[in-house]
Amino acid sequence: MNDFSHLDETGGISMVHVGAKRASVREAVAVATVRMQPATLKKLVERALPKGDVLTTAKVAGVMAAKQTPSLIPLAHPIALDSVDVTFDLDPKAGTIEIRAIVRCEAKTGVEMEAMTGCAVAALTIYDMCKSAEKGIVIEGLQLVRKTGGKSGTWER
Repeated sequence: MNDFSHLDETGGISMVHVGAKRASVREAVAVATVRMQPATLKKLVERALPKGDVLTTAKVAGVMAAKQTPSLIPLAHPIALDSVDVTFDLDPKAGTIEIRAIVRCEAKTGVEMEAMTGCAVAALTIYDMCKSAEKGIVIEGLQLVRKTGGKSGTWER
C-alpha cells in the first residue's frame, strides 16, 4: 500500500501530509481539445451564439475552477495560486479549440490538478455555450503535458 500516497496503513483514503515538505516554485500545464463543426466554430468566433462571448466566459470559468479545485477533488490541498492562465488555439478548418491551462505557485505540493480542473471546466463551458448550435460537440484529450518543481522535478509528456 506504500506505493499509493493517498492510502493510509489500513488501506483507507488519506490526505497526504505535506507539512514537512519544503515549498518550491511549481508549474503545471494541461491541455484539452474541443471538437465541433467548423460552422459552429465560425459562429463562436463571430460571437453569433445566443449566450455571448464564449472564449472570455470559458477563460473566466477555467480560472475560477482552478481556484476551486480543493472543493471539487476530495484529497486536493488548498493552495495559494500565484497565477492561472487559460488560452485557446483555434483551428477554423478542423473546427477545434485547443485549451491550455497554466497554473503557477510556490507551495509544498503541485498544481497538476488545478491545471487539469481549469482546462476541463473551460472545455465544459465552451460546450455549454455552444450546445444550442450543436449538440455533438466532443471534448477530448484532457491531459497534463508538463509539470515542474517539487521533489520529482520536471516531467514532460
